[in-house]
Amino acid sequence: MPSKISSPAACSGLKARVIACLTAAACLLVLAGNPATASELPMGAMAEAPEVSEVLVRKEERRLYLISGEEVVRSYRIGLGDNPSGHKLYEGDKRTPEGEYVLDWRNPDSDFYKSIHISYPNKQDREQASAWGLDPGGSIMIHGLPNEAGDMAFAYLGLDWTDGCIAVSNEEMDEIWQLVADGTPIRIVP
Repeated sequence: MPSKISSPAACSGLKARVIACLTAAACLLVLAGNPATASELPMGAMAEAPEVSEVLVRKEERRLYLISGEEVVRSYRIGLGDNPSGHKLYEGDKRTPEGEYVLDWRNPDSDFYKSIHISYPNKQDREQASAWGLDPGGSIMIHGLPNEAGDMAFAYLGLDWTDGCIAVSNEEMDEIWQLVADGTPIRIVP
């Protein structure tokens, strides 16, 4: 029979032990090469919010990593464009770009919950598209789910459904929004 927690002190002690266990489990996952997802490592488990120095996206893994120095501090499962393989070449190709960019501004009133803009296209992207007579496109963002998703939000998670953006759940977007400052570099690799 489960025992009852009879005092607030006992409750806070139990909460501290649970947070410590979750933190230890998440650290073991990171050390084992399987970084924890947002839901596996509660924000409350961190003593203080880390200073994110870089965002790394590994397209083949469908993962977005928040990095502080040389340490991965957060990891998220992502959705990409409908045609995710290869570098974005032109507007409408539904590819997510590859390369080094900057997260340069944010939109709290996005059609996709919240969004943070990626500085695509850079000079090289514009020159490449121009050489082919194409428009490189733009408005590539890290964002949450469509505002009208409602009860169907679950259907987007883990799928490639964007026009070239990087999508996460709304809960994860709240964390990224909080932890990543404008001006943070983002590196997107195959």
